[in-house]
Amino acid sequence: MLLTRIKGPRDLDRLGREELDQLAAEIRSFLVDAVSKTGGHLGPNLGVVELTIALHRVFDSPKDKVLFDTGHQAYVHKLLTGRQDFGGLRTKGGLSGYPSRAESEHDVIENSHASTVLGWADGFAKANEVLGREDHHVAAVIGDGALTGGMAWEALNNIAAAKDRPLVIVVNDNERSYGPTIGGLANHLATLRTTDGYERFLARGKDLLERTPVVGKPLYETLHGAKKGLKDFIAPQGMFEDLGLKYVGPIDGHDIEALESALQRAKRFGGPVIVHCLTQKGRGYEPAVQDEADRFHAVGVIHPDTGLPVKTAAASWTSVFADEMVKLGKDRKDIVAITAAMLQPVGLKKFADAYPDRIFDVGIAEQHGATSAAGLASGGVHPVFAVYATFLNRAFDQVLMDVALHKCGVTFVLDRAGVTGDDGASHNGMWDMSILQVVPGLRLAAPRDAEQLRAQLREAVAVEDAPTVVRYSKGVVGPAVPAVGRIGGMDVLRSPAPEVTRPDVLIVSVGALAPMCLEIADLLDKQGISSTVVDPRWVKPVDEALAPLADGHRVVVTVEDNGRTGGVGAAVSQALRDAGVDVPLRDFGIPQRFLDHALRKEIMAEIGLTAPDIARQVTGLVAKLDGRYENEPAATVD
Repeated sequence: MLLTRIKGPRDLDRLGREELDQLAAEIRSFLVDAVSKTGGHLGPNLGVVELTIALHRVFDSPKDKVLFDTGHQAYVHKLLTGRQDFGGLRTKGGLSGYPSRAESEHDVIENSHASTVLGWADGFAKANEVLGREDHHVAAVIGDGALTGGMAWEALNNIAAAKDRPLVIVVNDNERSYGPTIGGLANHLATLRTTDGYERFLARGKDLLERTPVVGKPLYETLHGAKKGLKDFIAPQGMFEDLGLKYVGPIDGHDIEALESALQRAKRFGGPVIVHCLTQKGRGYEPAVQDEADRFHAVGVIHPDTGLPVKTAAASWTSVFADEMVKLGKDRKDIVAITAAMLQPVGLKKFADAYPDRIFDVGIAEQHGATSAAGLASGGVHPVFAVYATFLNRAFDQVLMDVALHKCGVTFVLDRAGVTGDDGASHNGMWDMSILQVVPGLRLAAPRDAEQLRAQLREAVAVEDAPTVVRYSKGVVGPAVPAVGRIGGMDVLRSPAPEVTRPDVLIVSVGALAPMCLEIADLLDKQGISSTVVDPRWVKPVDEALAPLADGHRVVVTVEDNGRTGGVGAAVSQALRDAGVDVPLRDFGIPQRFLDHALRKEIMAEIGLTAPDIARQVTGLVAKLDGRYENEPAATVD
């Protein structure tokens, strides 16, 4: 196999055209075989095989910076830079599903939030200029989907301002992000795709005119001089060139020779150039090509021959939300939904099918989505903006200043909250409950099971004068966790024995960690430590009944699937101080560090967020209070 002989990008230089085509075929076969065993981003990588080969033949990585946005299309890049052991892809100790600086010097940026690569590229190009590195080049690959993000256009505005600063922007145009790309930019690119190109028009005209006596050559030169107007007439590329960006394309993104030629010309140009490449997401794998939803954007473990899942998926948090949204849409005609280019992943496909006039895909533009939601709410409807928890970070200012300041009734639904695991640091939804704590008036719900998700979603959309947030985990939703009572707005999940006058521990359980908290209570009970377990349901604001309840216990413990800094534990601690309740508090959550990719349960064990670990520490704290440890005073404060 040719692929096994590729240890680095320069090994590509020795291959002829037929061998390059053979290598492309081998890479596609490898990807289907490997990713079907582990799961991962399959469709995007099948679409960029020839493009990645051409990039590494034209540019000299790592001296030249080859940057990918979004990094999930970097599997081929990994293969060509010496990483061909995909057996542990996206698992602990194995390859990351995104570029990783720890893996290779060829991985320059670890971006897996879209639309950022042009900002990075602008910075690298400026650094080359400042340091006089004329033999260094920058090539940034960005999809047409990522170009819907505002950050990309902010960067383009800056890049275009320097006419002589070399930078190659490769637009990987497959007409999709997850699903089909939408919006004005998508329409513009579609026109470029389907219009006979200016260069081919001129080439045919030149041949004809140069054979025309006397007037032929001057006429051709006149036409060539009228390049801008002619280009706008033949292929409307003006949007890019009006910005000051040289445009090359459209190029067949699966023709290595054509790609290399275009990239070489762009590299030599000496200024910013856009190379527009047309690719097919999922190319070479029929099940992916036939999948209209997302062309196998991301798959679990599948049968490589059929593309069908090996295991039948159980009900997920996302699917529970999806079904309830359809019911809400039927009950309330004013409910509308917003997605940031992730209709299928966040569970809004069913709503879109049922109510196509009440769904808005804003592209990869979370900031715009949040402010547009404020406008929708002010206009008399109730928007539900479903987004991954980690991506809401990008729209914080809009949540604060547009939605909350204006007291708009907008519901944000945060999928993949907490530790998600296999997609690595950028996809763990561990920041939302911390950053949202500072937003005045905002209410935040963390359902513990499917029944509570349905109930709290309905409670959220009933609020019309403030933003509401409903957040839930990734993956399979667990069994129902029934309440045994209610205190204030909190559900009591476990009460101590009736004879216990002052229980030892109050466990405040947040969201899907309720089963773990009940397990903690069982383990404490075996140590003779009594406990109460409550689910606040709405973790912001802190329920007024919590402080007097805490005052009736010796220790308070909070358990959350969120960063400890500024999270629910911190909010509860502040609420107890404000109420004058002087009870020791221990907050258990995610440490404030970037977590490497691994299975969720592996990460939870690594950070000590398991029932045995927490029960052990709580037992030690109660023992200190009892004075059971020699030479150690009883704990009186947190």
